[in-house]
Amino acid sequence: MIRKLIIATTLFVLAGCANVEVEDYASTTPRLDIAEYFTGNTQAWGMVQDYSGEVQRRFTVDITGTYDGNKLTLDEAFLFADGETDRRVWEFERVDDHHWVGTANDVEGQVDARQYGHAFHMRYPLDIEVSGRTIRFLMDDWMYLQPDGRLINRTAMKKFGFTLGEITLVFEQVDS
Repeated sequence: MIRKLIIATTLFVLAGCANVEVEDYASTTPRLDIAEYFTGNTQAWGMVQDYSGEVQRRFTVDITGTYDGNKLTLDEAFLFADGETDRRVWEFERVDDHHWVGTANDVEGQVDARQYGHAFHMRYPLDIEVSGRTIRFLMDDWMYLQPDGRLINRTAMKKFGFTLGEITLVFEQVDS
């Protein structure tokens, strides 16, 4: 029994050390720049899954992006399959070719975001209502630009280091 516990603990610790860094994608193409991608109109289709993989919610998002050369604003209008709506407005300021600092109306504090090659990554706390109570999750948010121009977004919703849910989205630019 003790041996199994030691092996399980070792595997858990090793799994925590095997993190991929966004810089690992520096040489990949097509190159993603979020200001270029999101300026204009973008649509997205997504779902929220719980820890077991069961789909809990489906939704669409209409995004209007504006960029002034330094600040990117993303106005996101969510429509859930049950008719609920929500809105999030992100503002990202470019630090350099690879780094952004972002804020959103429902995210506490500033978010450090980085882009390298075809990937974009950011982590941020987000309060989400679950079964009538508000839970703060750490959102581990990754975006990957595909050769056809679609952008795939996978977000792990973490609490105490455990992934309790996942969000998957597919973005597509809309002709303006």
